[in-house]
Amino acid sequence: MKAAPASPGVEQFKSVQRRTLAVLSLSQIIGGLGVAVGLAFSSLIVEDLSGSVTISGFAGTAMVLGSALFALPIAKVATISGRRASLALGYASAAIGGAVATLAIGIGSWPLVLVGFLLIGAGSTTNLAARYSATDLSPKGTTARHLSLVVWATTIGSVAGPNLAQPADTIGKNLGLAEYAGPFAFATFAFLLALLFLFFFLRPDPLKLARTVSTGGGEVPKRVMRAGWDAIRSSAGARAAVLAIAISHTAMVSIMSMTPVHLKHGGATTGIIGLALSLHIAGMYVFSPLVGWLADKAGKIQVLVLGMAILLGSAVLAMTAGEHSVGQITASLILLGLGWSCGLVAGSALLTESTPIGQRASVQGLSDLLVSVCGATGTVVAGLIVGGLSYGALGIAVGIVVTVTGVWLAIRRRALTAT
Repeated sequence: MKAAPASPGVEQFKSVQRRTLAVLSLSQIIGGLGVAVGLAFSSLIVEDLSGSVTISGFAGTAMVLGSALFALPIAKVATISGRRASLALGYASAAIGGAVATLAIGIGSWPLVLVGFLLIGAGSTTNLAARYSATDLSPKGTTARHLSLVVWATTIGSVAGPNLAQPADTIGKNLGLAEYAGPFAFATFAFLLALLFLFFFLRPDPLKLARTVSTGGGEVPKRVMRAGWDAIRSSAGARAAVLAIAISHTAMVSIMSMTPVHLKHGGATTGIIGLALSLHIAGMYVFSPLVGWLADKAGKIQVLVLGMAILLGSAVLAMTAGEHSVGQITASLILLGLGWSCGLVAGSALLTESTPIGQRASVQGLSDLLVSVCGATGTVVAGLIVGGLSYGALGIAVGIVVTVTGVWLAIRRRALTAT
């Protein structure tokens, strides 16, 4: 009779988890560079090739749509074959998208460029999915902190990426590529590098190892997505987590997407707008380790309520800010990023802890799909509100939504914590 494999000891688990966090963090930096470099010139490229400002808006839509389309396939592969295979699939798809965009720019085809952007959206989904990979082997009480470390690593790629776009374009033109093709050639290289790094170094696979030592709920379901929906429906904690992540993300993208337009109408320069957005990104990622520590110490629901309160503060500043109130709007954007961080980190940790190991990847994929859909919807609705009413009205709408969500979470805190 064949003997069962011995379970890893505590110290071995810690060693594997440290290695996993290091590999995921570095891959996040590399993959984040690819996404951010590609985003820098995306709308300009489509406008130049199509000759239409309206069509240029499809650039962002294609990337968001691609992110949504790849959420479930990546989750399904993770459930069946593990994290390494699923993350590799996402970066491989994004690399193909970068290559397609590079080729399309060279031949001057904006529809083909949008196809490339659609595939690059897989890179965003992969970066999101990587945060969950950090939780598979997290010891009890450290889920949010470990997840937040991988989220924090995104800061480097998100901030450095746009600044590398111009040098990449210059190098690309020196190598004979068309204008704006260089950043996408760079993005292709970054995605391939992230893929290879994960493929060779994310060993053992954290999700597979977690299932091996799981005492229950580690079986892989035959109907992956159906099992994910069932897991969410059967857990109040999971439902609350999905709701909080979705509301936080929708609030963030709604205000953030319309703020540059509001500032521009007030006469702000491109440099001032860029600085305000950079501080917003810092609010999103820089404080994530602190948010993770607080979520593990004080409780996930408490941090989710805090996040809604911070988002309300951001909305109040936005609704009372005039077009020339650059300082107040910048403060609103910083709070907006911090509130989003609370929702993402605490919500993702709560979702993980509320779901059996066998269904986690599918539940996480469904959550990321919802986030992408809500993000796309939020930008459209925000545009309609600002266009039909005002930027202040958008702040009021966001304030109402986050207040209702925060009050509900606070009232249900004891019941949700017990699940």
